[in-house]
Amino acid sequence: MQAMDSAQSHLLQIAQRVRAAAADATPLRIRGGGTKDFHGLALQGELLDTRALAGVISYEPSELVVTVRAGTPLAEVEALLAAQGQCLAFEPPHFDGDSRNATVGGMVASGLSGPSRASVGAVRDFVLGLEMINGQGELLRYGGQVMKNVAGYDVSRLMAGSWGTLGLITEVSLKVLPVAPAEATLRFKCTEQQALDWLNAWGGQPLPLNASCWLQEEGAAQGVLYLRLRGARAAVQAACERLSGERMHSAAADWQACREQQLPWFTARAPGHALWRLSVPQTTPALTLPDGCTGPLIEWHGALRWVQAPRALGHALRALAKAAGGSATLFRSEAADQPGAEPDFDAQAADATAALHARLKQAFDPAGIFNRGRLAAAW
Repeated sequence: MQAMDSAQSHLLQIAQRVRAAAADATPLRIRGGGTKDFHGLALQGELLDTRALAGVISYEPSELVVTVRAGTPLAEVEALLAAQGQCLAFEPPHFDGDSRNATVGGMVASGLSGPSRASVGAVRDFVLGLEMINGQGELLRYGGQVMKNVAGYDVSRLMAGSWGTLGLITEVSLKVLPVAPAEATLRFKCTEQQALDWLNAWGGQPLPLNASCWLQEEGAAQGVLYLRLRGARAAVQAACERLSGERMHSAAADWQACREQQLPWFTARAPGHALWRLSVPQTTPALTLPDGCTGPLIEWHGALRWVQAPRALGHALRALAKAAGGSATLFRSEAADQPGAEPDFDAQAADATAALHARLKQAFDPAGIFNRGRLAAAW
């Protein structure tokens, strides 16, 4: 009861602070663990720390639902679920050497998912409901704790990937899943186009595909495709025999390193090169990258392609991705870690949905106080 009273007190204080900020148009910068501060435009405004809003409100393993406050460490929730043989199937990245720093609110606000995203869905697909404070200091609740309660405007999922620009998430209800009874990782030597062809072919077959990663081996003519299978033991074993790849017997750490961008491909980024994220249709063939690029590293069965390139090549990469029916976003840049530096990120500027984003911002945060400039220079 005391913990609940404390959380309620913090919630009221935050709501009052938001109302005061809205009254005098003082920008506020929402921050949990700060593990994703590297992403986006310049961080502006007075710090609004969410970590006081911490704690598990309810967890029903039999119902596959957990409800937690936004400032709760993500690692704490994952440990709670693991003790019951359950997990967050979309494998949210922590992006921090100390896994205790990433928070649940930051997980939802960033909308980032790990290697299994193409097979199980994204963060937004697992958000059943949430509580938030809008730009007028009003406490609002959307959705619920079961799928049938999700009706009307799906604001809960709208908050996923909004990067705190629409409001402050205070509480989240998430769907969880049982840990798969069996898992195996297969390794194949192949070219980039061979990997994409195989993944597209396998995707149309009854195989327990869960995650994939292709990258070029240094100094080799071919690359390597890693394929993770998850599901029933019989299904995983049958798939291993059918696909005939080299079975890896200790690949869990590698998949975690892939999720956290700690693979050598990520950590050996050349000076002056930024990390670009290209989101394209899975069936997109191998892309001819501009000179000066390194990569790609391909995930999500072909839908996510990481490229290392100078920021000056941003226009060429965006044009390349757009021609394929996708988009390119600057994900990490050395300049983003330098005080006062502003990376070339404004992904909304030339987007046909920019007007829609602006209207949503006006509806939820009319004074424009939340995370001003995080996603677009205009708001």
